[in-house]
Amino acid sequence: MSFRKISGLSLCVVMLVSFYGCASRNDSYAYRGPRPTPTMAPPEGSGPINDSAAMHKATMRPYTIDGKTYTPTMVSVGDYFSGISSWYGKDFHGKKTSNGEVYNMYDMTAAHKTLPMNTMLKVTNLKNNKSIVVRVNDRGPFVGTRIIDLSYTAATRIDLVANGTGPVGIEVIGFAGVVAPAGAPKESVVETDYLIQIGAFRSKDGATRYAQSNMNVNNRYNAIIKEGTFENQPIYRVWLKGFGSEAEASDFIAKGLYKGSFIVRE
Repeated sequence: MSFRKISGLSLCVVMLVSFYGCASRNDSYAYRGPRPTPTMAPPEGSGPINDSAAMHKATMRPYTIDGKTYTPTMVSVGDYFSGISSWYGKDFHGKKTSNGEVYNMYDMTAAHKTLPMNTMLKVTNLKNNKSIVVRVNDRGPFVGTRIIDLSYTAATRIDLVANGTGPVGIEVIGFAGVVAPAGAPKESVVETDYLIQIGAFRSKDGATRYAQSNMNVNNRYNAIIKEGTFENQPIYRVWLKGFGSEAEASDFIAKGLYKGSFIVRE
């Protein structure tokens, strides 16, 4: 196992997104009465799933909309959330989504503020128990306490279109656009090979104590110990893992919680 120090704390990450509709979607989907059934055809350019490392690096970085900062979060199969769902359709049909794809209102997709792109979700309308499976490929909704924005077709299948919004339950069921097999173990997603070294010890006991005192940092990051040699002597490095991108790790270092820390890669 080898690692290398990543030089520079200021890492320029070009966002794949300009967060289409992030501002406009704040008010455009407050329900204002019955909506006509869209008649347009699927947009040209609806292509394969974008699951590139560059996309994840960009979309797992904290971002700010209307003065509020959102931090994308790793999840596991079986994680469950509930809240209010809305939907979005023709005003965004054919435009870029946050992961760089082309939004198709007829696809089974959804927007979420913090879940990793291409997370697969089972969404259940809690009023009628109708369920669907959708893939996250966009960010939003940025309206009140709404937790998910469904595509037009997804919302139609669970009878949310007429009312505009409704209570839903959301279960994580897969990653990278693939539903996990039944009985699959829970596993975190979008945990990259970017880590942060927060300490180094000659004593394994010292490293162990330090690692134990740095578990569940920010309710997200955990310390691990990497044994190696330095100047022909054992050395025990303490690394924090759980970062979704190099940019996220860099932003964490910039907060100054660990003096002298730096990014490493396994």
